[in-house]
Amino acid sequence: MTTIYLDHAATTPVHPAVSATYIKQLEAIFGNPSSIHSYGREARKWLDTARKTLAQSIHATPAEIIFTSGGTEADNMAIFGTVAAMKGKGNHIITTTVEHHAVLNPCKQLELLGYEVSYVGVDANGQISVEQVKQALTDQTVLVSVMYGNNEVGTIQPIREIGELLKGHQAKFHTDAVQAYGLVPLDVDELGVDLLSVSAHKLNGPKGIGFLYQRKGAETIPVLFGGEQERKRRAGTENLPAIIAFAEAVTIAQQAMQHNIVQYTNYAKILTDVFDAQGVIYEVNVDADMEKLPHIANISFPGTDIESLLVNLDMAGIAVSSGSACTAGSLDPSHVLTAMFGEGSPKLRNSVRFSFGLGLDEKTMTEAAETTATIVKRLVK
Repeated sequence: MTTIYLDHAATTPVHPAVSATYIKQLEAIFGNPSSIHSYGREARKWLDTARKTLAQSIHATPAEIIFTSGGTEADNMAIFGTVAAMKGKGNHIITTTVEHHAVLNPCKQLELLGYEVSYVGVDANGQISVEQVKQALTDQTVLVSVMYGNNEVGTIQPIREIGELLKGHQAKFHTDAVQAYGLVPLDVDELGVDLLSVSAHKLNGPKGIGFLYQRKGAETIPVLFGGEQERKRRAGTENLPAIIAFAEAVTIAQQAMQHNIVQYTNYAKILTDVFDAQGVIYEVNVDADMEKLPHIANISFPGTDIESLLVNLDMAGIAVSSGSACTAGSLDPSHVLTAMFGEGSPKLRNSVRFSFGLGLDEKTMTEAAETTATIVKRLVK
């Protein structure tokens, strides 16, 4: 049976060129970048080159890039590190109800420690407004954390406008850009962010590597203590082969970005065109005129149940999900869809996330859409 992977928002296959780079560097460059001998200096050269590549991808400087084990660590560093550095200046944080759990759970932990957290709600498209942030802002606010693009429905938040709002305020501005990085252009100066989190495995790089952009002058307290790596901001010997492979993945993603935006937009259209042709009743969960990430289509199928739908699609060789990979295994209602549509909405039990990436083409997308249409019509009650 041919299988079709449509869950690229959860993780992506490693690009063959990235795999080759990783294996080559794993075998050839084993020195510790902190060592002063020739092996260490060679490793440091590769580390510096990769850091420069990654910094350029978001229009930052190399000194503003801190390597992490992935997006979750980057988010935690941004949140815990910032509030610790801002201790005495306030105890208020602003975030949204649709953040990834790598942001929501640290915020919940900070609430247990006495911090006040404002969770800004979203509209039916999963978007907040700048006015909501403005109303929540106080002289005690030390951090605003708003994701760039949502990992379940793809909605892009008004990051630039929020950045403008926060100019002159003491609060540091963090965005979780894990789902957007490599898929849409990002410029930290245009966005006005102080901190930005990314992860390699969302753009055909290896798992276990990411980075936190930290604007010069935006202080954080380390959350890991040990050596003096990463300018004393993140202890631990750098994962050099993964970092070099990450840089390779980013280079490929940057070169293919505009092509991919067109392709993924077309893949979403193939889905809905086939559904229309086959008389499937469905609703795309974000309005067509909304600015969104190109590789995500979250679609509701009235009259179906998500558990049986996912199982039947998997048995037919179609890999999709009902939401974030960090929680999808439990099949609990999506907190993102709950925030958008309310706790009683049937969309919480009949929505599927299709997400696109490497290895797909129009033929496989048409096949996936036709198979999905057949299964949905069979399962509708």
